[in-house]
Amino acid sequence: MRIALGTDHAGFELREKVARVLADLGHDVEDVGAHSYDPEDDYPDFARLVAEAVAKGAAERGVLVCGSGVGASVAANKVAGVRAAMCHDTYSAHQGVEHDDMNVLCMGARVIGEELAREVVTSFLGAAFSGEERHVRRVAKIKAIESAQALGTP
Repeated sequence: MRIALGTDHAGFELREKVARVLADLGHDVEDVGAHSYDPEDDYPDFARLVAEAVAKGAAERGVLVCGSGVGASVAANKVAGVRAAMCHDTYSAHQGVEHDDMNVLCMGARVIGEELAREVVTSFLGAAFSGEERHVRRVAKIKAIESAQALGTP
């Protein structure tokens, strides 16, 4: 699977470890940065790059790491077609994919340790959307909200 990976300065140290996990699992990684530590960089820049890669189909899924995971999640969800969520446990990571067709995982480097990050990423990438009618219906409603917003209608 092709995975877009992005981190800001707060996630920079965990980035290498997550990239190694992705490679060890056999995934093709598109690392959009940060490629060097810059305490002045901003998470929305990397969240946008990851989210756009997923939305355009250049990557099947994305992984974002910032300080808390919250900001990256908020920013990534501004890109149409992206369903990003902050997960610091394996249940949410796989359930988000299975039920909500989540395609971008966000984690907080200041919240999650290396080993748990490995488990969460593995759970996220090992999951598939269930396709159950109730989940398809709910994801369709999410897409309808997104479409209405794009058109400027309520």
